[in-house]
Formats: sequence, structure tokens, C-alpha cells
Amino acid sequence: MKAVRVHDYHTDPKIDDIDEPTLQGPLDVIVKIGGAGVCRTDLHILEGQWAEAMGPTLPYVIGHENAGWVHAVGDGVTNVAVGDTVILHPQPSCGLCLACRRGKDMQCVNAFFPGLSDNDGGMAEYLRTTARACVKLDPSTNPADVAALADAGITAYHAVRKAVPVLWPGTTAVVQGAGGLGHIGIQCLAALTATRIVVVDKNPDALELARQIGADETVVADGSHVDAVKDLTGGEGATVVFDFVAEQGAENDAWQMTAPDGYQYVIGYGGDFSAPTLDFVANEKNVIGNIVGTYTDLAELMVLAQAGKVTLHTKQYPLDAALDALHDLDAGRVRGRAILVP
Repeated sequence: MKAVRVHDYHTDPKIDDIDEPTLQGPLDVIVKIGGAGVCRTDLHILEGQWAEAMGPTLPYVIGHENAGWVHAVGDGVTNVAVGDTVILHPQPSCGLCLACRRGKDMQCVNAFFPGLSDNDGGMAEYLRTTARACVKLDPSTNPADVAALADAGITAYHAVRKAVPVLWPGTTAVVQGAGGLGHIGIQCLAALTATRIVVVDKNPDALELARQIGADETVVADGSHVDAVKDLTGGEGATVVFDFVAEQGAENDAWQMTAPDGYQYVIGYGGDFSAPTLDFVANEKNVIGNIVGTYTDLAELMVLAQAGKVTLHTKQYPLDAALDALHDLDAGRVRGRAILVP
């Protein structure tokens, strides 16, 4: 099969011919990929940012946002069958450790992470995963339309879902960065809360999209955006700031935009957050990190997606054009999400 593989860091991946994956255990599932999202994390992988944390053996196949059709199942699989349309939780978990028993998939001590760790991902024609990672979809669903919800979607949803209890009517939520994750976060906020949604971004096109999908106010990130948010919130700042950027100073802007007793949710990464400890104490601000989400987050998000309340704005590329998709994402030429279609 064709597959996009990293051979060396700081260089473009290659499109190789490799063997199709095979079943290795009774709960394994082989999925024929119908869509694989191209994520900024993939750019970070190519830069070597995940090498030490995940330790993959090169070369390996990237791609952690995947949807498609079940191609083969192990003898112990009962929740999906060959031919089912599925979206895949990006990190298959064991179901037996304490974290799994608590529903915290991302903290599973026995998990593997196709596309990041020493397991091939989904920028290919086929992918090996497990039964626990499969969320069955309506058979009419086009996997390419929803693939990016498998990571970008549940990451945004997970952060919003955690913040719902403090976003009652009369509050303000700021979304910093209205790109691939942020535009999903905006829709999740609109679907789950009655908060006022303020979106901050450098790109006028991104702000226009934000207005179309639920933003109440938009602010251009031109250096005066912190003051603009303060003006919109009576000088206080927002109850919650969702920082989908978190680099190049944005992470510290998010802190300044957060109200006393407010919450700064860090979803993007790459920067260095710094704040005086007195600000933490005197203002009782909260800084909360977020990584992906749980299986139930993905299942709930798919309910919203299939009801039309969360939609992905995508640009599709054939698998052979994977390098074009990665370069376009890196250059900021993708509004929403880029999707590879084998």
C-alpha cells in the first residue's frame, strides 16, 4: 500500500510502498482509510518535537486523525464488523488500568498512539487499531468529512466540555486562534453553552468564518487585542480563554485576557507560559492543560456532528499530494483542516 512515512526529522516525509498492516491480536481492527487529517502536530513531528517523548523507530507512518471502513477484525471483536463506517479515537487504550476504568483514555498506562509512537498511523491506505478505538458512524457518513474530528475535534470538544460548568449565561469565552481546532471549539461553545463568544485571530478570513459559525464578537490580533478584549468585558477579561495558539507570545496574551477567578485553557503548544506567582494568588486564576479527549468525548462530538451542529471546513488532497497538504498547512494556506483521501 501507499503510505506517508517520516525517514528523518527536519526533512519532508516520503510516500512509500509498504506492506499492509495485519491483525496481531483478537481485539485488533484493520481500517480502510477514507480520510486522514493533516494536523499541525504532524509538522511538529517532522521538526522532531515528539521524538524524545514518544521514541518512534524511523521510518514510520504518520497520521493520527483517521476515519474509514472496517476491513478486518480479530476474533474477539464484537462492537464493529467488516464494512462498518468508523471514526477512530487516536489513542487505543487497554480498558483495564485504573485510568481506563475512570474513563481517562489519554492517561492509559498501556496505550499506543498510531502516527506518533512506534505504531504506524493513518496517512496510508490501511491502518491497524483496536476495537476500543472504533466509534461506529451512520453508514451514509463520508469519512473524509469527519476524519479531523478524531483529534482536532475531540481536543477542542474536550476543553469546552470541561469548561461548561462555569460558562453560564452572562459570561464571556475567548477563543484565541480560529484555525483547525479553534473553528471547532467555536461551534462546540455555541452548541453547549449560552456564553458570549469572542474570537481573536490575525487572519481576517478566519474571523469571517468565525462569525459565520457562532462568534458574537471578533477581534483582530494586531497588538491591541488584549485591550480590545478588556474593553468588551468591562475591563475584567474573559471568564474562560481557550488558547489554541499558545506560542509566539499568545500564551501570555491569553493570561492577560483572563479575568480574576477565570480559567485559561491551554490547547495549543510550542511557547513558554510565564506569570508572576502573585497574579495567581491575588487573582485566583486557573491555568489548565488539555490533550485530545476521551472516547466518550468523541462519541458525544459525533452526535453533534451528525446533527449538523459541528461541521468541519476542509480542503481535500489525494494521498499522493501529502507534501502539498503539509506545505500548505505550514504556510497558513489551509482554512479549517486539510484531509488526505487515499
